[in-house]
Amino acid sequence: MKNKISAVTFDLWDTVIIDDSDEPKRIAKGLSSKYLTRRELVCRFLEKHKPIAREIVDVAYAAADAAFRKVWYDQSVTWTAKERIEIVLKGLDRTLPAEDLDELARCHEEMEFEIQPDIAPGIVEAIKELHGKYKLGVISDTIFSSGRILRNLLQANDIEKYFDVFIFSDEVGFSKPDSRAFISAAEGLGVDVTQIVHIGDRDSKDIKGPQRLGAKGIYTTVVNDRGSDKTSADAICTDYANLFKIINNLNKN
Repeated sequence: MKNKISAVTFDLWDTVIIDDSDEPKRIAKGLSSKYLTRRELVCRFLEKHKPIAREIVDVAYAAADAAFRKVWYDQSVTWTAKERIEIVLKGLDRTLPAEDLDELARCHEEMEFEIQPDIAPGIVEAIKELHGKYKLGVISDTIFSSGRILRNLLQANDIEKYFDVFIFSDEVGFSKPDSRAFISAAEGLGVDVTQIVHIGDRDSKDIKGPQRLGAKGIYTTVVNDRGSDKTSADAICTDYANLFKIINNLNKN
C-alpha cells in the first residue's frame, strides 16, 4: 500500500529540542543572552583590528537578522552562521582575516552546544518506541547551530543513533517547506515520499510542506502551541506518550 506510513521524520527546534531553554542556564552562569553575546563577539573580533562602536554593530546585526528571516520564509534558504556574519561585516564596511572569520563563525555555531538546551519531555521515550517499527529521520532548518552541532546535540542526548537520515538546511542548501527537503529525506530512507509522516510545530513548514507532496503531518504542541486551532495537520500531538498510537491510527485510515 503506497500511502501506508513507513517512515517518521522530525523537526528539531521546539519539537525535539526546546528552543531557548538554554537561556536560563546562561543567566545562572552570569552570561549574557545569546542575542547579546553574538553582538559582543562581533565587536570583540573587530576591535582586535580597529575600534568600532557597539551601537553600529547592533544596527548592522539587526539588519542582517531581518534579511535572514526574509530569505528563510520567502526563499526557503537558511544562511550559515558564517554567511550571516559576512552580511553584518558588509553592512559595517569591515572585513576580518579568514582565520578570525572562521573562529567567529565557530563561536556562533557552537554556542548552543557549549550550554545545551533541554530535550522535549517524553520525546526520547517516543523515539525509542518508534525505532525498529518505522524508519526515522530528521528534517531541520538551521538558524545559528549548524547541522554538525545539531548532530552533536542529538548524540549528547543519546538519540542520534535512532535516526537513519539527517536533512539539515545548511548542508543541503534549502529549508522547509521546500519539497526537496522531504523528497531528500524519503530518498535517504528508501521510501516513497507519500509514506512519510513529518512531526513539527510550524504549520506552514512542517505540515503544509509534506502535505503538498501527499505525505502526512503531525502538529506538535508539546513544547508550545503556535496555532493548533488553524493547522491543516492530519493529527495533533499534545503528549509524546501518545505519538506511537497517533501514527498507528493514521495508518488505519
